[in-house]
Amino acid sequence: MRYSRHTRRIHRLKRRLLQTAVLLSAAALVSLVVWGGVSLYRWFRLSQTVYTAKDFGIDTVYSPVDFNADHTDDYTDFLLGARKDAKNHPTYNGDYQPGGYPPDNIGVCADVVWRAFKNAGYCLRDMVDADIAARPAAYPNVTTRDPNIDFRRVKNLRVFFDTYAISLTTDPTEIDQWQPGDIVIFREDKHIGIVSDKRNADGVTYIIHNSGQPNREEDYLPTDPPTSHYRFDASLVPPELLRPWE
Repeated sequence: MRYSRHTRRIHRLKRRLLQTAVLLSAAALVSLVVWGGVSLYRWFRLSQTVYTAKDFGIDTVYSPVDFNADHTDDYTDFLLGARKDAKNHPTYNGDYQPGGYPPDNIGVCADVVWRAFKNAGYCLRDMVDADIAARPAAYPNVTTRDPNIDFRRVKNLRVFFDTYAISLTTDPTEIDQWQPGDIVIFREDKHIGIVSDKRNADGVTYIIHNSGQPNREEDYLPTDPPTSHYRFDASLVPPELLRPWE
């Protein structure tokens, strides 16, 4: 059977429309599967039963220092300050800030840490800057000293905590060695967070951190093995280095 030119055009158009419809349907199906998988993963992470140190017979360690005299020890203040930032849920944004501090609605992983220290009455920016000024050779990644950004660089924070904090195990299964308010660094200075008082079913602590993820306080240690773990005890730090938040 022979078709007219007009009829052949109509058939070609129908085939193209059919092919387009098939491709769109396949794309929609893939998107639905991906969205469903991500949603299921988030639901699973958020719906996990949460445990505390008490569930594993672990005594919580409290700091001997209450730097801001608010009747709450430093470690607890670090925890509560980090949790406050997590609940605020700032958008992930590491842009340079002329005044040093980003507004409350944006931040990166290092901002969780200085905000935690702020809650305990410390100005981590001034402390890091003073140490860089006193020991420039100890900070190989600082070529030009800039107090507006140096304290927001994980590499610099690692140098600071290596010197002035207590270094602890990086094995998450040593569950009694992980305490609320501890500082933890991942992937050789690529990421940083604060240890939570929440734990998973194995007793491994949650981490409060910001990498742009939906849940800022989560069961993170099993997914990203830490490379450094610290506890900041101000009673062991030279008093002249400590700077109050003003």
